[in-house]
Amino acid sequence: MTRSTPLTHHFIYLSIILATGCAQQSPSHFTISEIPPDTMASLNRPPQARSPVASTARKNMAAAKNNAEHATVWERLLSLYALPEIDNERINQQLQWYLRHPEYIERIQQRAEPYLYFILEEVEAKKIPGELALLPAIESAFKPQAYSSSRAAGLWQFIPSTGRFFGLKQNWWYDGRRDVFASTQAATRYLKELSEEFDDDWLLALASYNAGKGNIRKAIKRNLDLDLESDYWALQLRQETMDYVPRLLAIAKIFADPQQYNIKLHDIPNQPYFEVVNIQSQLDLSKAVEMAQTPTDAFFKLNPGFNRWSTDPDGPHRLLIPIDKADQFKHKLARLPEKERMKWIRHKIQPGENLGIIAHKYQSSVIAIKRSNRLSGNMIRAGKYLLIPVSQRPLNMAASRDHPQTSQVYTVKKGDTFWQIARKFSVNSRDIARWNQLSLTTPLQPGQKLLIKQGGNAAVASGQPLPLRGG
Repeated sequence: MTRSTPLTHHFIYLSIILATGCAQQSPSHFTISEIPPDTMASLNRPPQARSPVASTARKNMAAAKNNAEHATVWERLLSLYALPEIDNERINQQLQWYLRHPEYIERIQQRAEPYLYFILEEVEAKKIPGELALLPAIESAFKPQAYSSSRAAGLWQFIPSTGRFFGLKQNWWYDGRRDVFASTQAATRYLKELSEEFDDDWLLALASYNAGKGNIRKAIKRNLDLDLESDYWALQLRQETMDYVPRLLAIAKIFADPQQYNIKLHDIPNQPYFEVVNIQSQLDLSKAVEMAQTPTDAFFKLNPGFNRWSTDPDGPHRLLIPIDKADQFKHKLARLPEKERMKWIRHKIQPGENLGIIAHKYQSSVIAIKRSNRLSGNMIRAGKYLLIPVSQRPLNMAASRDHPQTSQVYTVKKGDTFWQIARKFSVNSRDIARWNQLSLTTPLQPGQKLLIKQGGNAAVASGQPLPLRGG
């Protein structure tokens, strides 16, 4: 891509990001058992006429809005509904799928409980329709560790580029797309901007969130050129986007009037589930779990953005702590000696070792070791010492059981080349060079040790976290 000025580059970059949407070209983010069936051939007929849907719950919505307090998150959710009521065959098709799978609605409620109050806070603050609080049900089935084949991640399924544009940091330590707090703020902001782009047409905004606003603009122009209607229902889009908005409207109908659809709602109080705690600096997450007196699984449901058993030394310096544990956590954190926030090991460099091998040994990273020892390059000397940051529980939180990986140290023999070693282990020679901070032009020496990684995928092989999948 050529560029004439920094400003031109900025606008080109912005256009590319927003044209891709949050998960362009991705399949549905559910497991097979959770995917509503593809829209049947009958749904490809011209859109049905739209008319108001008579709903007792909707008629009472105005009264609910006037209530200062709502006992449950569902009452509050309903009070924020603002999308038009539409009678359309595509919505009805999705509605029938949900009703045939009440266990899915049950799972959605269970998974949403820790997050829904906070999501509603952000929805209300941004003044966007309450129905959008249910969008994670469509995007990720309310699983913050969901990961799609198109590399979209988190509750709101941001792809890497869109996530970065909206300030979601992604590195070896942390992925902001999986951060419940950061990604919800980013998603509601993104949705608000899309609505403004399409003159407050929320159906077009939602379609753009899924497919990218550039694709929606093209579809609108195509219809206008043919003198056709240009609203969402008239557009010819990829099938996922044709189903996307109806899915949201269908599930919103169910939660608006559960009795009509014989659905029992969980009694989720309209109260904060967690408190955002400023931890000020890097912290061993096993220590955080201990101080929060919270089961590990429950802790990481609230803090799924971390890839390692430690927070990023450069932040964000915050944790979400269950509301009933927050005071004791803050009290213990205030009394925690600085030296106990992280565990350190003094390592003597052995002949043939490099930073990659040492990082692998301690399940740390080259970047972390270099930062801790103020190293500007990759050169180290045998006999010297390095300070290695490690956790009390040195696990890779980003590793997936579905992508097992083994690593070993290979000792270079006389005559070995990168290509020969790569062929021996069925890996890429460039990967071997990268794992060991070497150039492919670097001569290999007999006795030199090389780190070889096998299994998993390119994300792990390159030292990047392998995000956890939904399902």
